Formats: sequence, structure tokens, C-alpha cells
Amino acid sequence: MRSKKKITLIDNKKIDLTGKEVVLVQGMGFVGSVMALVCANSKKRFVFGVDLPKKNIKKKLVRLNNGKFPFLAEDKKINSYLKNSIKKKNFYCTTSLKPYSYADIIIVDVNLDVSKQNSSINKFTNFSLDLEPFKKAIKTIGENCKDDALIIVESTVPPGTCKKIVAPIIKSTLKERGLSEKKICIAHSYERVMPGKNYVNSIINFHRVYSGNDQKSCHAASKFLKTIINTKKYPLTKLNSTTETETAKILENSFRAMNIAFMVEWSRFSEITKLNIYNIVKAIRKRPTHKNIMLPGIGVGGYCLPKDPLLAQWSLNNFYNSNKNLDFSYKSIQTNNLMPYYAYRFTKKYLKKMKNKKIILMGCAYTGDVSDTRYSPVEYYYKLLKKNKCKIKIYDPYVKYWNEINIKTLKKNEFFKEESDAIIICTDHHKFRDNKNLIDNLMLKKKKIIIDLIGVLNDREINKLKQKHEIKILGRGDLD
Repeated sequence: MRSKKKITLIDNKKIDLTGKEVVLVQGMGFVGSVMALVCANSKKRFVFGVDLPKKNIKKKLVRLNNGKFPFLAEDKKINSYLKNSIKKKNFYCTTSLKPYSYADIIIVDVNLDVSKQNSSINKFTNFSLDLEPFKKAIKTIGENCKDDALIIVESTVPPGTCKKIVAPIIKSTLKERGLSEKKICIAHSYERVMPGKNYVNSIINFHRVYSGNDQKSCHAASKFLKTIINTKKYPLTKLNSTTETETAKILENSFRAMNIAFMVEWSRFSEITKLNIYNIVKAIRKRPTHKNIMLPGIGVGGYCLPKDPLLAQWSLNNFYNSNKNLDFSYKSIQTNNLMPYYAYRFTKKYLKKMKNKKIILMGCAYTGDVSDTRYSPVEYYYKLLKKNKCKIKIYDPYVKYWNEINIKTLKKNEFFKEESDAIIICTDHHKFRDNKNLIDNLMLKKKKIIIDLIGVLNDREINKLKQKHEIKILGRGDLD
């Protein structure tokens, strides 16, 4: 499968593919960019990162080609892998379609967006999924790829997508080009990327599930995955069909979404009954079968959990013509959508008159130790506060500019100097936990209310801060 072409010209740049296996990653977002670097550092191969010719995307690709990772990430391995790839000259990002014709392996990391209809800031009653951009991406592959390439879909898709959409598009476009459709391999292997300090390891040192359209595709996918994953320690798991692996990813994320939604009502219970839900959960977690019970929080964010359970519902209705409803999964999304509203209501209870209140939000990323603000629950919470004419500033050590809200965040020294009526902890960054410097600086500020929406503060810190400030923590009725 190695490319016989010695030199090719991409964007007027000479690229040597001699004797190298060529991998192409379609979609250079948070997942695709790191996946491409892992591939480039795992074997003697050349890796192309390909994305759409949009202005904002082109800027990211230029940064990658210049050895600068375009997303803020705590994992130092990412920059190390990028520098090594640039040094070895085996990695290049482009919007050109030409690399598809050289690719032995094509990895699809294209997003599928769910649109929630009849939606206010905190709820929705219906949803829709637009598969056209995804179909267009797959058609681009079929119109330009080799007829013996291995196509691995990593994207989270509705169960049945590889069988009912990907395979038919690829085979029909190959046929239109006068090429054989018998040699192409199509597989599905979903990512389990965990942004943060273990970003790279969550790809290399973690279990992978995979499947293929046929045995040949399964074998090809297995052979490739073994070159990037530590399969001696984390053996691959093969399922019977691509629909099974697609379902596994959706079920995996639906379980977590439901676990989070389950804790929402218990947070309300603890506030009413004046109990400490954090201590209760910690006690329960000592039982091995209950280690993954969740803690209270401001809400669910990121690209996956706010939408993935809906993909199975869409699949039932559209691929299988069923009117069956996945009621629990659907309800979990609706419940989790309400979490920022509950956090806002909790805040309003203690801030009372909110107009012109000066507030600093600590954290705007969707989860701890990442710079990703996509679908962050803090965004909806921010908008609710803004609706009440609060004056809001943001401090997040991982986010310099909050794109969704279009505001610049405070630097660390600015945060320590900035005075406010309230400081509200919204994101579970490790830099906010057990941080003596942070607590000491908070003690230097004028008396205010400090609201912790995710249980960052421990008892020792709470007792110290209470000497000067009013402390309220979501899910801890015992502090009232």
C-alpha cells in the first residue's frame, strides 16, 4: 500500500513520499489534529491533515505547518510530537484535494452538529441533524481516493451511518470514476479522546473498539490501529459490525449523560434537606460498583454529551423507520440542558438584587484543564446573568479569548487585582484546587460572596474563606 510516488507538489511545496505509507486525516479540529500527530510519530509514514478552505481553518493549518499547535492544551506531548513531525518532514496540513489520491489510509474526523429546535436558553423540545456536510466530506473522499484505500470513520455518527451512508457514497463515486469498488476498505473505530494533560495518552494508551464492513476491512483496520495504539497493554476490541461500534460510542456517552442528569435532582435534594452531597457521594464511591457516580455541577458541555444520545433517536426514526422513543436518554439531554438554569437560580437566591452586580466567573471552558469552550454550560449561565444586567468579567487560565461570547478574559494578575461583588467558580480546573496562592489572594479582597458551582473548595479552604467572605456551594445545603 505504500506510495510509489517519489515527489509530489502540494501548495507549491515539494513533498517526498518515497517508500512511506500515507495517512490522511480529514478534519483538523480538536480530535483530528492530535490524531494526525500521533500517526506521524508512530511509524515511517507521511501524514496529511486536510480541512475545508475557510479563512479561520486556513489560519489553524498554517500554524500547524509552522510548528505551533492552534489549540491551547496542557499536554506537553502535543508540542513535542508536532516539533518532531516538522523536523522529520512527515506532516503537512492543507486544503488541497490532491493528497487524497496518495492516501493509503483516510481517517474521518468530521463533526456532526445537532440543532435543538423550540429552544430557549435552558430547554428544547425537538432536534434535527443535518448530515449534508458529512455526506459531502465522504463524497470528497470517494471522488479523490485510491480504490484500495482504508477509510476509518472516527466521527461519532448515528448507528447505521457507515452501512447506509458511507459505503454507498464511496462505492457509487468509485464506480462513476470507472474504478473497482471491491478493493476499498471501510471501518469504524471511535475516538475516546480526553482533552487535558493526558490528551495524547488517551489515544495511544487506551482501549479501542473497531469493526469493518467486511473481514478484509476489519483486518486492515486492526493492522493500522496496532501501529498507533499500545495494544499489548490495551488490546483492541472487535465488534461484529460498524453499526455495533457506532452504537457503542453513543451508548457510552449516553450512560455518562444520564449519570450526570441523575445527580441533578439529588443536588436539589441536598440543598432542601441541608446535606453535604459531596461527602455522601465520596462515601458511596468507596463501593467498587459505584465508583463512577457523579458530583453536582453547573452543567454538561463539550461537543459530545449535549448531543450524542440524540443520535440514536435520530437513527431509529430515520434509518430504521421506527417511532420508538429512547425516553431516558432523551430526558437526560433535556435535564442536563437545565443545569445552567439551576445554577443561575442558586446564584440569584444569594445575590438577590442582581442589576449592576460586578461578577467574576472563574472558568469558562466546558470542563477542567482544557481550553475548549464549545457548548460550555458556562455560556448559558453567563447569558442568564447578563440578562439580569450583571457586569461580568471572566478569568480562565486556559482561555485567553472566549470566542462564543466574544470577550477577552482576565490575566492572572488582573484577576487578583479586580474587585467585584461576587466571585463564582464555574470550571473544575486543577489550578483552582488546593491552591494556597489563590486562597491567600481571595483573602486579600474586600468582603464578597464566593459561590462554588462545582465543589472545588475543600473544607479547610471554606473555613478560611468564611472568616471574611460569604461562601455558598451548589449541592451543600449544610452551609446555609
